[in-house]
Amino acid sequence: MKFIFMETEKIIDLISYTVPAIVTGIVSYYFFFNYTKNEERKIKLSILKENQNNGLHLKLQAYERMTLFMERIKPSKLLLRVTSINNDKNAYTLSLINTIEQEFEHNLSQQIYISEECWSVIIAAKNATSQIIKKTSEDKNITNAQELREAILKRMLETSPPSTTALSFIKNEVKSIL
Repeated sequence: MKFIFMETEKIIDLISYTVPAIVTGIVSYYFFFNYTKNEERKIKLSILKENQNNGLHLKLQAYERMTLFMERIKPSKLLLRVTSINNDKNAYTLSLINTIEQEFEHNLSQQIYISEECWSVIIAAKNATSQIIKKTSEDKNITNAQELREAILKRMLETSPPSTTALSFIKNEVKSIL
């Protein structure tokens, strides 16, 4: 009987040491698991925030480039930048339209970062500007490049250039992003 009592006492001692160790282990595992989970969330959040900042930077850069494009195709600025070589009206018309197309092609990749609606407005402004140049050059009273320049400038004094409307749209869209 004394032997059974000693065995029971040893078992109780063993349990009294083991149970607190097991409880401590479980609590430690729980805290470690929660800590690593929180750290993982923090890392994911910081990566997400960094990606959003980079994305915003790229979007704003695209809007800046398209603003520059709209400014460069304004007839008043385009006519100052592109001069006629031989004063031929048709050659000058082609030169102006080709300049607009080259500027546009240079900025084609920006459509990735700009909304569909804004891109459509930009294309419409580009096409309308080219159309103004073509229509003005079709006037039979205009015989040379210098007269074409004057007629386009006169027309722009009477109406607002299409790029102005597109610029307003771009500015409003950027305001809504920020």
